[in-house]
Amino acid sequence: MDSLAAAPGTGPATSPIPVLRPSRVRKSFADLPTERALVMGILNVTPDSFSDGGKFATADEAIAEGLRMHYAGADIVDVGGESTRPNADRITVEEEQQRIIPVVEALVKAGALVSVDTMHAATAARAIDAGAAIVNDVSGLDFDPDMPGLIAERGVHYVLMHQRGNPQTMDSLASYDDVVEDVISELTDIRDKFYAAGVTPEQIILDPGIGFAKKEDHNWALLRALDRFDVLGHRILVGASRKRFLGTLLSVAGKAAAPAERGDASVAVSALAAAHGAWCVRVHDVGPNLDAVKVAAAWTR
Repeated sequence: MDSLAAAPGTGPATSPIPVLRPSRVRKSFADLPTERALVMGILNVTPDSFSDGGKFATADEAIAEGLRMHYAGADIVDVGGESTRPNADRITVEEEQQRIIPVVEALVKAGALVSVDTMHAATAARAIDAGAAIVNDVSGLDFDPDMPGLIAERGVHYVLMHQRGNPQTMDSLASYDDVVEDVISELTDIRDKFYAAGVTPEQIILDPGIGFAKKEDHNWALLRALDRFDVLGHRILVGASRKRFLGTLLSVAGKAAAPAERGDASVAVSALAAAHGAWCVRVHDVGPNLDAVKVAAAWTR
């Protein structure tokens, strides 16, 4: 609510007149709920993402979908311009930025708390300039060498995800002695390199990398062991929505369920992850997953 005194020449300025104006107050981390796990909506501005590639490939379509997520209750909207599905084609940094920067700008202007899903420090810097508050980096062991310094300099939150290799090679690298211990160890090694660059513990969010260089049994083992990641002292993000291992679980007559048929299973994972301490779940369907984390919070309270 703003106050305006009488304009010059229009009479004496008595008590200010309250004037209601449309307000799009930008959401910040201070506004996020603490009584439940958060919900991060996935916004793929791509033609080839595994679940919804091409649905929101233009800026206008992506902005409309991002706003829909925001008004449906997404705590964070995660905007990505490059598919990271297995065997996805790489794109240039310039193309990635052309896809996502207008979307980030529009969503921030509308008041959304925005995360940028990128492996490139140059794109992360542009997105931060546009108002993004989180960098969600799936590069894992092969992170951009400029990324630690950027995160330290800008002071934004950083999702450090476990992955081996890249979309072309990760499936061939899914071999572990003990997947939970190996992932914890490798995340610790990467984290310490970010520490060395000046990134603080409070900036870091860890993601065990469900589906990235993991086989089905690896994914289930990591989900069952979320509490073991507490030893690292960071918030945990879980991104399992519509992924291949759920399609395998839901197979009928040997045929895996399609991504669009994995929504209910994704909601179940969100509820269980939230009940076992996840700070945030990254999902395609905001509404039902928001319900799931609220149920989990009430159940465990």
